[in-house]
Amino acid sequence: MSQLIDGKQISKQIKDELKEEVQRLSAAGRKACLAVVQVGDDPASSVYVRNKKKACAYIGIESKSFELPEETTEEELISLVEDLNRDNEVNGILVQLPLPKHIDEDKIIRTISPDKDVDGFHPVSVGRLWIGEKGFLSCTPAGIIQLLKRSGITIEGKECVIIGRSNIVGKPMAALLLRENGTVTVTHSRTKNLKEVTKRADILIVAIGKKQFITSEYVKEGAVVIDVGMHRDENNHLCGDVDFADVEPHTSAITPVPGGVGPMTIAMLMNNCVETIRTQEERP
Repeated sequence: MSQLIDGKQISKQIKDELKEEVQRLSAAGRKACLAVVQVGDDPASSVYVRNKKKACAYIGIESKSFELPEETTEEELISLVEDLNRDNEVNGILVQLPLPKHIDEDKIIRTISPDKDVDGFHPVSVGRLWIGEKGFLSCTPAGIIQLLKRSGITIEGKECVIIGRSNIVGKPMAALLLRENGTVTVTHSRTKNLKEVTKRADILIVAIGKKQFITSEYVKEGAVVIDVGMHRDENNHLCGDVDFADVEPHTSAITPVPGGVGPMTIAMLMNNCVETIRTQEERP
């Protein structure tokens, strides 16, 4: 019987731990404040922003909201981010992506101070991750590590295969699995004999962005399968990159969609926000 990895339960566990920690830090005069910036009114972005604010309220982190019109210029957005960098009341800055097409996302990410980059996207944050320095971890990959650890799944010495090489999931996922002493292979659209590579995986992490692409033909018997995808099927139900019904019987553990990786991303964002006041606590 395959173990269903419950991201909702594990994310609640993490948020409850953070809530206690925030109460302790707050009593010692250390308070966190997250600035959330949204440009335009993309419906999916609005849902994500609302969920982030709700998580902040639950844990006890103050959130400041900046909802800017679609026509906001790149210069105006950069000016706001620079103001937030200088604001000592703000510990973390999150600019909700995607941004309107006339704004260069990379330029905005680089404008955020690495010390307030709670998304973990700034090149300095990425560099710290790869060389093993302390810094903000990319939220979805960090959440996947917690899903594995808190489900009793050992990473050390395991053959770990990632499908997808994005800057948000695939690449930082590889760095974090290496940090946990996994043996890591990253596959992508140019990988030859993909099925042969993925069938070696003890832990298979799928972030390919193609609806129900991964079938049992790609999966080793008894593997752990983590599905990062989020799509709608022909019945308008949420589904992932993995054909769950086909793959699940062949796994030792698997994440569902929804309720697997998704809730962990916000939990780890909250962990990064708390990290900003943990860091303050360590200063003389």
